[in-house]
Amino acid sequence: MACKSCHSENQRNFISEIAIHFPGLAGLSKPIVLVFPTIVVCLECGFAQFAIPNAELRVVREHSSEGEGAGSGKN
Repeated sequence: MACKSCHSENQRNFISEIAIHFPGLAGLSKPIVLVFPTIVVCLECGFAQFAIPNAELRVVREHSSEGEGAGSGKN
């Protein structure tokens, strides 16, 4: 599958550790969500993508809908 950014085929899978933090001061009282996905990295442009497992996605979704959400643009 080609890179969604530059369309290169030069991509590799890596094991990763990602800590998702909620933005702004309100995010300080929300949990840090740890995920360990396989991440696909384009070795040409650096674009990376991964999927969040369902259990962790539920936590992200639940806490994003409380007050200042991740899509608010406020930090």
